[in-house]
Amino acid sequence: MILTQTLLDFFKESRKHTENISAPLEIEDYVVQPMADVSPPKWHLGHTTWFFEEFILKKHKRDYQVFDVDFSFVFNSYYESVGKRVVRSDRGNLSRPSVQKVYEYRNYVTMAIQNLFESTVDHELESLLEIGIHHEKQHQELLLTDIKYILGNNPLLPKYANTYKEHPNESTSCEWIEIEEGIYDIGHNSESFCYDNELGQHKVYLHAYQISSTLVTNGEYLEFINTGGYRHFGYWHADGWEWVNTNQIIAPQYWHLIDGSWQYYTLKGLRHIEPNAPVTHLSYYEAFAFAQWKGMRLPTEFEWEAAQEHFSWGQRWEWTESAYLPYPNYTKAAGALGEYNGKFMVNQKVLRGGSIATPNKHTRPTYRNFFPPSVRWQYTGLRLVK
Repeated sequence: MILTQTLLDFFKESRKHTENISAPLEIEDYVVQPMADVSPPKWHLGHTTWFFEEFILKKHKRDYQVFDVDFSFVFNSYYESVGKRVVRSDRGNLSRPSVQKVYEYRNYVTMAIQNLFESTVDHELESLLEIGIHHEKQHQELLLTDIKYILGNNPLLPKYANTYKEHPNESTSCEWIEIEEGIYDIGHNSESFCYDNELGQHKVYLHAYQISSTLVTNGEYLEFINTGGYRHFGYWHADGWEWVNTNQIIAPQYWHLIDGSWQYYTLKGLRHIEPNAPVTHLSYYEAFAFAQWKGMRLPTEFEWEAAQEHFSWGQRWEWTESAYLPYPNYTKAAGALGEYNGKFMVNQKVLRGGSIATPNKHTRPTYRNFFPPSVRWQYTGLRLVK
């Protein structure tokens, strides 16, 4: 029962944090969807609630009455085996249900979960609840970055809040950490929580390499821009070069050249660029091109994991040179939860570490984030290897 109570406290803390992230929003902000990858804040609030209702309450709480029969269609994301859903790009068309109704839904499900777990002790249920909590934590990060994209594409570039320090300066100077040639253990290997894509600890052989103790900064990246990095095709993959030219990319996401001076949009509004802060909102294409310009490369995810104890990480999700693939002996879980990670193991790059938007108690050295190479609305950056 002690474990259940601790997990229930974790659940309540996580549910509250999602609502705290949403608190600075105006009611009009809740429905906006400037691009398909960005979901309206109201949808995140509903989807994280639907997850608990669909996978726990409907299956395990006797005589449970769903809050609204239409919400499974509205708030399902990509779970094919659960049923039909609103097309992702149409989430911004959901002027109804109202924001108030979604908050009522959240409270209804939160109370139902609390009632269930205050009267039931079951290992399977505890595992489902833990997955649901970490699923909500993933969406807390997406919620914050989606809010930034929504407000950062508002012509007024309004301030969200003063809560987050997005651009902390690197506290140490760059050093090159020597990692010896050898065989290293990769993957999760403890009783603590992880996702299925981290399981299957296995050995990899690594050649000797040197990895930077610090992330690439805004000042360093500005040199890349000023020396024509975005105009020299020799630094880019063919796909990356096409992406740059098709989208007329000249700088990281949220950078604006104003009266000859670079500024960027932050959650506190428009600010002058801090040269010693880690660069962020880069695509994999840009990270790769910068490394090429420096005559270096990105680490593989295995090199990153083998070296991570020697440097500080967690300010930026760090692009790696690794494709997102299954570990040896990987098997998808049965049922709908098996759709969580495995079906995305194609056309994605692995990122490691975490970011200033990653919630507490939700990252670890083996965490494998993944995105397509063009994505940059997340807090993505890079670390160099030579």
